[in-house]
Amino acid sequence: MSAAASVPVTRLIQDRGQETLPDWVAVEEPLEIRLEGRPLAVIMRTPGHDEDLTAGFLLSEGIIQSAADVFEISPCPSHSEGKGNVMDALLSNVTIEWDKLTRHVFTSSSCGLCGKATIDSVFQKFTPVQADWQVTASVIRALPQKLRDAQATFDQTGGLHASALFDREGNLLVVREDVGRHNALDKVIGHALRQQWLPLSNHILMVSGRVSFEIIQKALSAGIPMIAAVSAPSSLAVEFAQASQQTLIGFLRGDRMNVYSHTHRVTHP
Repeated sequence: MSAAASVPVTRLIQDRGQETLPDWVAVEEPLEIRLEGRPLAVIMRTPGHDEDLTAGFLLSEGIIQSAADVFEISPCPSHSEGKGNVMDALLSNVTIEWDKLTRHVFTSSSCGLCGKATIDSVFQKFTPVQADWQVTASVIRALPQKLRDAQATFDQTGGLHASALFDREGNLLVVREDVGRHNALDKVIGHALRQQWLPLSNHILMVSGRVSFEIIQKALSAGIPMIAAVSAPSSLAVEFAQASQQTLIGFLRGDRMNVYSHTHRVTHP
C-alpha cells in the first residue's frame, strides 16, 4: 500500500487566479493491533512496515522484551471491509496481563499517549542505559542531512515525520516515515527487534521533529543511549533522559546543537 496519495487541489496564486491540479498527500489510515486475537489498540498511521510498527509498539509498551517473545506477527486476512488494516501478534511464553493493558482505545497519529488510563501507566519501567562510548560532534552534525536525504515520501508530500537509526560512525542503518512521530520510531524499533539487533546500546537515534517524553521512553525500551533531533525537547523529555542516562541532543542544525543530558558522550570537534 502506498504511503502517498494523489488528490485534486485548487491552488490560489496572487495575481494569477486559481488552477486545479493533482497534489500528493501522506496517507493516514487506522491500524488495529490485536494480541492473541483480542483487540489491543487502534493506531492512526501511514501504511507500510506494519509488522515493524506492531513489534515496536509491543516492545515500547512493555508487553514484550525481545524477539524471542514473538511467535508471529501477521495481517488478518479476514479483514476485508472498511478502511485500514488489522495485525495480529502471537506471543511465545509470555504471560499477558490483560487487566494492565490500558490502551484498548483509539490513538491518533499526533498523540502516542492519548489512550493511557492513568498517569502512572505512562511511566513504564525500563532499565537505564549502560554505554560508555563517545562520538564526535562532527559525526552528529552530519546526521540531519543523512536523514533528510533518505525521506523519500516526505519529498513527495512534505507531510511526514521520520526516525532513523545510525551506528556510532554515523552510518544509516534504517529509516522509517509516518504521519505520527511516535509511529515512525516504533517502526524503527520494531525493525531492529525483528532483526535481533537489540539492545541498541551502540546506536544513535535521529528524529525529524521535536522530542517528547514518549520518544525518549520508546528509545529507552530499545536501549538507545543517544537521541538527536532537529527541534526542541520538552522538559519531561530532558528529565527522563537525565534519569535514564541517555544523551539528548536538540536543535541539531548546521554547526550548532544543544546537549541537554549526559554530555560526556559528545566530544569535539
